[in-house]
Amino acid sequence: MNPQQVSGPGADPYFPDHGDPRYQVQHYELDLDYRPLPNRLSGSARLSALTGPAALGEIALDLAPFRIHRVLVDGRTARYTHRAGKLRIRPARALAPGTSFTVEVRYTGNPQPVNSPWGGLGWEELTEGALVASQPVGAPSWYPCNDRPADKASYRISITTPSPYTVVAGGRLLSRTTRASSTTWVYEQPAPTSTYLVTVSLGRYTAVPLTSPAPAPADGPHPPVPQTAYLPARLLPPFTVDFARQDRMMRFFEAVFGAFPFGEYAVVITDEELTVPVEAQGVATFGTNHVDGARTSERLIAHELAHQWFGNSVSVADWQHIWLNEGFAKYAEWLWSEQSGGTTAAAHAAEAHRTLALLPLDLRLADPGKQRMFDDRLYERGGLTVHALRCALGEDAFFRMLRDWATKYRHGTVSTADFTAHAQRYAASPLDELFDAWLHEPSLPPLPDPTDRTTARPGRASRSRKGDSP
Repeated sequence: MNPQQVSGPGADPYFPDHGDPRYQVQHYELDLDYRPLPNRLSGSARLSALTGPAALGEIALDLAPFRIHRVLVDGRTARYTHRAGKLRIRPARALAPGTSFTVEVRYTGNPQPVNSPWGGLGWEELTEGALVASQPVGAPSWYPCNDRPADKASYRISITTPSPYTVVAGGRLLSRTTRASSTTWVYEQPAPTSTYLVTVSLGRYTAVPLTSPAPAPADGPHPPVPQTAYLPARLLPPFTVDFARQDRMMRFFEAVFGAFPFGEYAVVITDEELTVPVEAQGVATFGTNHVDGARTSERLIAHELAHQWFGNSVSVADWQHIWLNEGFAKYAEWLWSEQSGGTTAAAHAAEAHRTLALLPLDLRLADPGKQRMFDDRLYERGGLTVHALRCALGEDAFFRMLRDWATKYRHGTVSTADFTAHAQRYAASPLDELFDAWLHEPSLPPLPDPTDRTTARPGRASRSRKGDSP
């Protein structure tokens, strides 16, 4: 846990009503019982937290309108109010600065997605089971939390549900216990995790291992990352084609970005169509429409895997900096395409530049505004910004910078200013003009010359391990 987060940034400028910057949650314990057919959730949440530099007379949690049965602070009953998505708890006396405390909440109800400009977010009831897709503010749809990306904590999640259903959550499966017609699944995620990146998926799934034996790496002892897929059995034939190269992709990204930041990685193919895949800590969820046996969605597989480094491990301090998540995940798509013998990153950049030139030029990448957080232009311009930096730094410096960024800020929170200062250390001359043009001005800068410094393969410029090339 990064202790600096306790006195970190204030309210998120895009979502000032979410989260409470006056304290930091260190650990969540969620004990849940979910019945799919009535869509009924019974929960008990225990939060272990630390106050910031000021006394805390009220603890504000984000939670959808469940029925509250009990609230305790440090084991004692506490008074509370619950309205407008906020559970406001008043301990018997104010908590002193720098004090550890616990909050326990017991609640029941029918979980539903919370409303947002992008539709419903969070817990979603499916025909067979449920899934959670919380980015950016859907976490309160199913558990009480300090819903701000900078507040990262570890998790232990226990879910009891009818035995025909498989439960997938981020982290390591500690136990699976069946009693009568119900099974309890217990997962542990020790890595600091933002609230929106906590996920649960319930469905009638078949588990498929995706990790293959790998040769000893040339650059250090990186054992293969355990990877498992969960999907409807009928989709196995096309799935084995679509995800055949994920393990090689994992090894390539480890060579370029550094060791995988979590203990394991799971892929869920939910038995529904999804507009886009869903990222979460250690888990990516795809829809049936992303499985066709023709590798049509392989760029999305790369995108979601790259988010484990950029967005999940290295997380934004607030949503203004979302390009740091999406720009690097977009560029990872282009790197994988280049590495696997497809279109080069330079060619992808040229196509993105042509596309953006035909669209309105009114988006500032470093502060797009709440309504444009997920604008397609942010993704493409973010990838272009990373490519422009590659051209400016040259191959060796760029890939050292990239790997060091993912390593230095592993499990931490960052801002655009953190990144620009980091990148400058790898440059022979000031990068101010480059960053001003790409990050702070809405006009589209010229496309960097792809013949200048982008001819080498990224794996060769970043101490690639043997056997990375597909």
